[in-house]
Amino acid sequence: MSNSWARPKINIPKTKSEWVWDIIGYSFYIGSIIFLLAVWNRIPEEVPAHYNALGEVDRWGAKSELFILPGVGVFMIILMQVFEKFPETHNYPKRFNESNAAQFYLESRKLLNKLKNICLMIFAIILSESILIALGSGIGLSNWFLPITIIGTGIPVVFGILRQRKIH
Repeated sequence: MSNSWARPKINIPKTKSEWVWDIIGYSFYIGSIIFLLAVWNRIPEEVPAHYNALGEVDRWGAKSELFILPGVGVFMIILMQVFEKFPETHNYPKRFNESNAAQFYLESRKLLNKLKNICLMIFAIILSESILIALGSGIGLSNWFLPITIIGTGIPVVFGILRQRKIH
């Protein structure tokens, strides 16, 4: 069954955890955009545009650059939603078969859902902090932001792989 087109199509309803992750991720994301629009006229023409590994601003840019992260977020939402909708196209180990397909699909879809929403939260935090710094009240992302981001996206991947390894 290595051909993803020969894999069974199974309709698996969204789990409560997927709904909770979506509510949290989308709330952060939409909230940061509302915040951006609410303070737009108060934002100076030059804003933080990039951060180094220590969470310090290392490039300033035009305030219109604040729309880059929400734009990337829209692209990511669309792409990840498509992948969540079609788990039969994901990559699976050789032990994948019709009897365990639903388990693999669900675990794979839940992992994508978590990663999508964690990324939306990260984008929202970066956007909000950039706005606050531009307005003179931000504290920066701190040198813990990058390690927490890596760990925060890595842990769901590790646990997702471990859960898939238990599927027979």
